[in-house]
Amino acid sequence: MVYLTLFFVAFVSATLLPMGSEALLVYDIHEGYAVWSLWLVASVGNTLGSMVNYWLGLKGEAYLEKRAYLGREKMARASRSFGRYGGWTLLLSWMPIIGDPLTFIAGVLRYRFKRFVVIVAAAKAARYAVITLMVTL
Repeated sequence: MVYLTLFFVAFVSATLLPMGSEALLVYDIHEGYAVWSLWLVASVGNTLGSMVNYWLGLKGEAYLEKRAYLGREKMARASRSFGRYGGWTLLLSWMPIIGDPLTFIAGVLRYRFKRFVVIVAAAKAARYAVITLMVTL
């Protein structure tokens, strides 16, 4: 159940909904669960959550703006950054506040999905690896 909970929290925290998975990962490590399993579950869950953002960008940009869930200003700012630096901005997908909109913008701009998954998975896995190493060392 611990791994499923971590997966769910990591998944949700990667979507446009506010939630943090790092504290749960640290707690689970301190509780003595398998460190690398926790790292893998958190990384996969968070990457899949970013894939939801990408899909929302592909399918739901107009709906989200119409319902005022996403402001034009925030969308324009993320679009400018993404346009200026390209897909490499997805390496920042792990960051709070800016990471989730970047993955959404990648969908809106129809960024190549395979490249999206590789870059985002690497960024998410690296973040959780750093957290895991900091806690275990």
